[in-house]
Amino acid sequence: MVPAGLSDGAVELAPGVHWVGALDPHLRNFDIILKTANGTSYNSYVVRGSKGVAVIDTVKENYADTFFRRLESVARYDEITTIVLNHLEPDHSGALPELLRRAPQAKVYLSSRAQMMLKALLKPSESQPPDYTPVTTGDQVSLGDRTLRFLHTPYLHWPDTQCTYLVEDGMLFSGDIFGCHFCDPRLFNDLSGDFRFSFEYYYQHIMRPFREHVLDAVALIEPLKLELIAPAHGPILRHQPRDYVLRYRELATPRLCNEARSEKTLVVFYLSAYGNTRLMAESIAEGAERLGGVRVSLYDLEGGDPDGFTDLVEEADGLAIGSPTINADAVKPIWDLLSSLTSVNIKGKLGVAFGSYGWSGEAVRLIEDRLRGLKMRVPVEGLRVKLVPALDELDHCRDLGEKVARHLTGQVENRVIDMSELVG
Repeated sequence: MVPAGLSDGAVELAPGVHWVGALDPHLRNFDIILKTANGTSYNSYVVRGSKGVAVIDTVKENYADTFFRRLESVARYDEITTIVLNHLEPDHSGALPELLRRAPQAKVYLSSRAQMMLKALLKPSESQPPDYTPVTTGDQVSLGDRTLRFLHTPYLHWPDTQCTYLVEDGMLFSGDIFGCHFCDPRLFNDLSGDFRFSFEYYYQHIMRPFREHVLDAVALIEPLKLELIAPAHGPILRHQPRDYVLRYRELATPRLCNEARSEKTLVVFYLSAYGNTRLMAESIAEGAERLGGVRVSLYDLEGGDPDGFTDLVEEADGLAIGSPTINADAVKPIWDLLSSLTSVNIKGKLGVAFGSYGWSGEAVRLIEDRLRGLKMRVPVEGLRVKLVPALDELDHCRDLGEKVARHLTGQVENRVIDMSELVG
């Protein structure tokens, strides 16, 4: 069942509220990193009030003609008083310059973090600077008998993102939140195909790194009356929209908690060609646990899928990674693991590297550089051991584990610096 008017006009969500977006069914990659087996949609919305018309987001520039055709089916350009930009990525703002040219009287509303992005988007040669107003949670715009209220929801998934709530109708125009890359001309979640996988996949790759911000946004949204959620991508959620808010809370909340909440947690990952890096890993774990107050988990990457370990890292306080050096590099499963960590927030966690080597031993330094690139703290210098670790070298590994544990538990002794050390 295809909603009436989809092929040649806007689609009504409620009296005076319409979808005027575009469908991109053949897209198979979005922003390089996301697979889109079902394509995507670029959702834009029009809200008519007794004293003006608001346009909420636009579409990707390639689909501007479709957007303007649908917009013209429900509103004249001289009626548009308000343009709301929930997010300024090109898939949301591609048609904005032309919209401003056609409706120069409209005022633009966007988050304060979006102001510089708007100026960069609208080159002076392309358009006159628009009349724009930065808004935050609680700010409102009146359309007469309808009110748009703004919710500040930063980092979901850019710093500039916000949601817009149509108060009288209980509709949330949520931007990227609660969206997914799933193209279905039936538009509504109670009519479209099964998009659960796309919804979860989108969350994991777009929202998961900002879990704390997800929970903040959910806390703003949960008290609202929700008749419908209209995201920027994917099906419009008119059937049980609150279930999708609940699902976000579930996804953003740790499923399993460490039983001893007073303990710090250290996860040690390693891969060992001849057992030497494994011996180091076991000794580091032993050293960390002998201090007390630290629970250590030890994982051999040869026996697991690195993508499956991201939950562990996300919940851990510290991460130790061990790799042999082969061809002047760490081994591939180590890089696979580190690459997977871009989908979780590990900023500020403690990291350390170690490994055995035969000739040059570059792996440890390369891993340390990557940990720093992921915004982790690397307060303890990594440890390299040539070939088979001797007994005293295993003692050094235990000492390294204890140093890591002291940093995790805040038991690091303050270093007294002699001023003479800073001279010369």
